[in-house]
Amino acid sequence: MPSERVEAQVRPGVEADLEALTEIYNHYVRETAITFDTAVFTPSERRPWLLSHPEDGPHRLMVATDPGAQRILGYATSSPFRPKPAYGTSVETSVYVAPDAGRRGIGTLLYNALFKALAGEDIHRAYAGIARPNEPSERLHARFGFRHVGTFHEVGRKFGRYWDVAWYEKEL
Repeated sequence: MPSERVEAQVRPGVEADLEALTEIYNHYVRETAITFDTAVFTPSERRPWLLSHPEDGPHRLMVATDPGAQRILGYATSSPFRPKPAYGTSVETSVYVAPDAGRRGIGTLLYNALFKALAGEDIHRAYAGIARPNEPSERLHARFGFRHVGTFHEVGRKFGRYWDVAWYEKEL
């Protein structure tokens, strides 16, 4: 049975969120193949990542909080797709939800806010790489108009096995 939906507020991420954001990400590092990082991070190691997502521009960090406890329930980002200048109008997007906040619409809420914030930016395409299997992420991206454009087979090794990554794109 799906969990009940929670009320949440979405706002840009700030430096005070760093510890909670690192905890969420580290869960996925330790427990899943959703990220191909294999070693957990300290908040100070994640600080440059956080600072690379200002409140304006094409590279954003949006966080969802529980209005009562102000606990971070998840976050979504748009980051550089590749470092070369010609890729400047493309972003890679991602969503991470706190492990106890899944199946409550937090990912949808975050992507709604992220794409609304990006609406006025000079961005032509958004891309998302999804380690398979991950049906909830594939459904989320499909709801937002992403379409599957290809799969890199056995591109990453984690937990003693190889993982495929499906790539999705969305015109903005």
